[in-house]
Amino acid sequence: MGDLLNYRDAAPQEQPAVTLEAFLDQPDAGAVRLEAGDDARALLPHLAHLTLVEIAFPSFRDGRGYSAARILREAGYAGELRAQGDVLVDQVAFMRRCGFDSFAPEAPIDQTVLAAALARYDAVYQRAADERVPVWQHRHG
Repeated sequence: MGDLLNYRDAAPQEQPAVTLEAFLDQPDAGAVRLEAGDDARALLPHLAHLTLVEIAFPSFRDGRGYSAARILREAGYAGELRAQGDVLVDQVAFMRRCGFDSFAPEAPIDQTVLAAALARYDAVYQRAADERVPVWQHRHG
């Protein structure tokens, strides 16, 4: 797939993401998978040695993954943050704003449709993890 989405499939050499419960029992893993009901704040003391946090989206209607991403990015997590599951093309721009930098959607996303969706809005109205400058800040210096 193309560069716009940064698709990721679990490569054989990639360390598998362990569940949050398994990680907390033995916090030596570099990759963790958060399910929709998991509390991302449990990872805060361990962010420095994590290289991947995969956040599950069991349904496109479930927005808890957005909150988990923001919590991690605002706490300083700089590793890969992957949205996995029921990820729709219309959500990718918002997921990027929350800090996701890679995606593993269940269904393929057409790159032409994605490019149009990402180009749809050239202004943002609030600060987010992606550090785009809000339109009000442009207006008021």
